[in-house]
Amino acid sequence: MTDRWAVQGEAVLLGDEADFIPAWLVVEDGLIVRAGTGRFPGSPDVTVCLPLAPGLVDIHCHGGGGAAFADGPEAARTALAAHLDRGTSAVVASLVTADWEQLMAQVEALRPLVDGQRLVGLHLEGPWLAPGKRGAHDPAKLVSPTPEQVAQVVARADLVRQVTIAPELPGAMAAIAALSQAGVVAAIGHTEADRATTAAAIAAGARGATHLFNAMPELAHRAPGPVLALLSDPRVVCELILDGHHVDPELALATLRLLGRRAVLVTDAMAAAGLGDGAYQLGGLPVTVRHGVARLTDDPGHAIAGSTIRLADAVALAVAGGLPLARAVAAATRQPADHLGLTTVGRIAVGQPAELVEFDWEGRFRRVLRFD
Repeated sequence: MTDRWAVQGEAVLLGDEADFIPAWLVVEDGLIVRAGTGRFPGSPDVTVCLPLAPGLVDIHCHGGGGAAFADGPEAARTALAAHLDRGTSAVVASLVTADWEQLMAQVEALRPLVDGQRLVGLHLEGPWLAPGKRGAHDPAKLVSPTPEQVAQVVARADLVRQVTIAPELPGAMAAIAALSQAGVVAAIGHTEADRATTAAAIAAGARGATHLFNAMPELAHRAPGPVLALLSDPRVVCELILDGHHVDPELALATLRLLGRRAVLVTDAMAAAGLGDGAYQLGGLPVTVRHGVARLTDDPGHAIAGSTIRLADAVALAVAGGLPLARAVAAATRQPADHLGLTTVGRIAVGQPAELVEFDWEGRFRRVLRFD
């Protein structure tokens, strides 16, 4: 028997619409099979008066609920669940720096979970990072890319959606070109590159910026560094961690307005997301979370070690800062999906899963509506 629902929404972010509009959906067995604007031609089964958005898409997430994606399938299910109950329907699992063989084993361990709908791919945040901008990565395991390593990633292009890379490393430009040709997004991050090197990396095929502003030189008036090149090039999509700690909130909001469709909200969440303060680990390094901020326990500089938010929290902060709700939601749904070529998530449209997120007009998460 077909499970069928007719849903009337008074304010729906439908397809590629720029704002919330009245719209209706017909859902069968968990998929949207019909959709239209205005009033449903009949009696809907469900009417929702508050804004309805697609399920959120987090393309940079290390874990949650006390677990990390790097720790295998069971831990990955726990981490996914911590985000699914807060409106995130699709996650790209980020893996931190590890010994190369261990990292490839982590990738293969997650292969059975990558389904194109929940766990939609993997992101290697390391080991091709600059030691001076390593953040919460083990410095003993950082390396420059070799042709053999790049070939192993290219062979797993069905799983690996994105790789963070410092373009000034030996072999990095060739790696960027090879990854780009294989359909893997090369994202510039954890780098000490100057503006010219960053521009050369973009010319070689880099199309992403891993957590813009964090773990890279600051934008200075005589040395604009990578930030200017990443902001200026229309081919580059930039991640922003909007948690109130990684980037000054006013700067983050100004950057979201400047970038428009090239901005992607991410969490960079670690195991503490969805939990409280305490002791955790990230990539084998001890982390202390205090007042919701994760920092390396043994690092003299107490480097920030990911965030503890879920993506709906970033949407709420963006709206509280003055960004229109539709723009904040787009930066957490269709824009990340488009950036990584994810065609089965990120929109309310015919053929998409019927997983809707209800917000209030202040951008605060209310509930997830599922029809499966």
